[in-house]
Amino acid sequence: MPERSTSQQATHVQVRVMGEPVGSFPEMAPEARRGSVRRVTVTGEDVLHRRNQEVGSDWFGSAELGQLVDDMFCTMYVAEGVGLAANQVGVDLRLFVYDCPDDDGVRHVGHVVNPVLDERDPAGNPLVVENEGCLSVPGPHAELARPEYAVVRGYDREGAPLVIEGSGYFARCLQHETDHTEGRVYTDRLSKRQRKKVLEEMGAMAEDVFARREANAARLGY
Repeated sequence: MPERSTSQQATHVQVRVMGEPVGSFPEMAPEARRGSVRRVTVTGEDVLHRRNQEVGSDWFGSAELGQLVDDMFCTMYVAEGVGLAANQVGVDLRLFVYDCPDDDGVRHVGHVVNPVLDERDPAGNPLVVENEGCLSVPGPHAELARPEYAVVRGYDREGAPLVIEGSGYFARCLQHETDHTEGRVYTDRLSKRQRKKVLEEMGAMAEDVFARREANAARLGY
């Protein structure tokens, strides 16, 4: 999921890492400096359009899983995203990372393994329409209705249980990234006409997006 435009971004007044408040935090999560940039998959590639595999218990605490999380943070920042799922770097596992503000300006940073989204209560969780984009649909955005509040349950990379909740833009991020692990790109939730328009726009915009990512990687020293 890409960053909001500048006009949509709020000033960060607090940071929550893995759901817990922290006193201070660097501009980029430390994982990114341990990681390497990976290629971001593009809609149409098979790994984006099927439910991904559960991360098995033998993977928790492993160097391989830790390196994947580090690489995903690195790739997310280079691609100017606020969230990134493992299948967006070509890995068939249920996992995503995030560094995303909510509408109150709180910055949320972390990762979730084997995420499961709580079912929405229509009575107390209204739908909100906002522009949404995706790093695997490089360039365009489209209006999409999603619940205002979201709760995702899963695990950290060591296997400890997690419950991450969010509202506003962060709730949208949690839902967007969990969708990825289920094999859904946000364009799958659009009407056929909207989807066609977005894909046409992507064709015209993608080269510029890829060039900007290359420039970001060079600027950040990757």
